[in-house]
Amino acid sequence: MRTLTDEAGLLGIYRTAVRINRADEKLRGLLTSGELAVSYYSPRGQEVVAAGMMSRLRAEDYLVTTYRGIHDQIAKGIPLEPLFAELFGRVDGTCKGKGGPMHVTQPETGVMVTTGVVGSGLPIAVGLGLAAQVRGQDRVTVVCFGDGASNIGAFHEALNMAALWRLPVVFLCQNNRYAESTRYSDGTTVERIAQRAASYGIPGVTVDGNNAGEMAEAASQAVARARAGEGPTLLEAMTYRFMGHYFGDAGAYMDADEFVAAQAADPVPALRKELLRAGISTEEELTALENEEQAAVDSAAAFAKASALPGVDELRRDVYREEVVA
Repeated sequence: MRTLTDEAGLLGIYRTAVRINRADEKLRGLLTSGELAVSYYSPRGQEVVAAGMMSRLRAEDYLVTTYRGIHDQIAKGIPLEPLFAELFGRVDGTCKGKGGPMHVTQPETGVMVTTGVVGSGLPIAVGLGLAAQVRGQDRVTVVCFGDGASNIGAFHEALNMAALWRLPVVFLCQNNRYAESTRYSDGTTVERIAQRAASYGIPGVTVDGNNAGEMAEAASQAVARARAGEGPTLLEAMTYRFMGHYFGDAGAYMDADEFVAAQAADPVPALRKELLRAGISTEEELTALENEEQAAVDSAAAFAKASALPGVDELRRDVYREEVVA
């Protein structure tokens, strides 16, 4: 059931989800053809989670995500051209090609950190939330992580400190049922990650992350709570990934029946059908939107391939604040 009453917002979520979807398809095609050689982690199946969450944020709000977070980065507003260029290791990338998929960063869009270590973004988000609080800035920090990351110490330390200091942080667990190749039930005893919020006296909410309206509504409430100075929320978005953990992982460990059922409920076409059913958009309008996003993705890929490789002058830049001759 759709709970988001802002129809323009629902259409915006669809546009973002399509952008993520088309970008992922393009990148996987480039990897398959050999035009791109990089470690890649497909967000396929989790497009609506990111699009719904980031639709509730302002440009100045912060995002901390993981190396599996290209959907989060796109949804937060990183333009496709510098994002693709970064994956190609080119000088026009967000980090001049020196960060790659593990460390995509663009502070001007609020994407502050992409971490390559599972769970390491949670305490960083606490630091960003504390900085905003101390400075009196009206900024909310969202940190994205998977269900597997909820089993490391940093998860508990971060939630405890954020709750203690009532920091403006939203902890978004994108529960796709697998910690790399380990099934959720093989590594976690609680039925839902959100139940752990009770240990820290903060709200714990589980939603269908693949339902755009439900996801956006829960995100709105968590962001509003953080912005009002009421402290953090642990938001668990139930979703599913349609690809292996990394590009090239066949996913043999995934339950076949579960996988088929998840694909049948693909959130992107499901949202498309909802927009048509509710009379928010016509078939022609959605086709035009999809064509626009495909063209933008194709343009970004061409931009990245045409961008130059970093020169040797970049070897020492961004390494030291100031070089001192010994």
